[in-house]
Amino acid sequence: MGKKTAGWLLLSVLMLSACSNQTTAGDTGANQAPATPTVTTEQSAESGTTPQSTAKGTTATDSTEAKAQEGSSKPAEDVKAEAPASYTYHMNKNYDIVPNKESDKTPKKVVLLTFDDGPKEAKMINSMMDTLDKHHARAIFYVNGSRVKQHPELLKLIHDRGGVIGNHTYDHIVLKNESAAKVKQQIEDTQKIIEETINITPRFLRPPNGAGNDAVHEVAAKNNLMYMNWSVGSLDWVNQDDPQAVITNVMDQLHSGSTILMHELPWTVEALDELLTKLEAKGYTFVDPDTIEPEMR
Repeated sequence: MGKKTAGWLLLSVLMLSACSNQTTAGDTGANQAPATPTVTTEQSAESGTTPQSTAKGTTATDSTEAKAQEGSSKPAEDVKAEAPASYTYHMNKNYDIVPNKESDKTPKKVVLLTFDDGPKEAKMINSMMDTLDKHHARAIFYVNGSRVKQHPELLKLIHDRGGVIGNHTYDHIVLKNESAAKVKQQIEDTQKIIEETINITPRFLRPPNGAGNDAVHEVAAKNNLMYMNWSVGSLDWVNQDDPQAVITNVMDQLHSGSTILMHELPWTVEALDELLTKLEAKGYTFVDPDTIEPEMR
């Protein structure tokens, strides 16, 4: 083989080798799997997705950081906004509970259970809650600020067991007989002590004896409180030591959407299971207070 031919062959081999290396490098870049994106816990919460794993098999948030965040976060029940973003019911001018939309899926034959003047005794509270749980019912507990101050643990008990907390003023005085300044103090001091005790801001206000005036409505509005009286009174504060009278009074006045007024009293606690059983037998269900929109209409 001549020197010239050998030179051409060597040059060809070198050129083929260079092309092969270039092609391999290009293929590697095109076929290589893309790096797994880093997704933070905050991003995944907003998007509703689960954080993807990193190459080491851990979430993008470092485990130490995650533990710190977990320790600093508050449980869901401690969030101040108790109510959902949308509501199923509203209260009309007669203090009855009415579905927001005409729908076969939204029960109209409902009652709202409310209890005033607590918190008083753990035994009564637990008994009431046991009965409510048995009937898959929730209720509003309108509490007095002075009672909460004496026994904050009882307010925590109601809250922890699923009761919705309402404002019933600090000293249970007749607000319509008081000055605007006194009305403000009675309502706002109660809001404050409830917030400090269970980190919840009440959405509902009931003036003692159902006695309000323009000043009460004004203070309620400024504190984002819905003014709520009742449409069915159990008269448990009149017929004392008489559980059957409590039941009879409610059943005699019963109608769709009834807001039922009761109190944390021994005879009411005793009557509660039979009362709820009778209501269910007539086809009534119990409104969750958190599904009631904050304005009357």
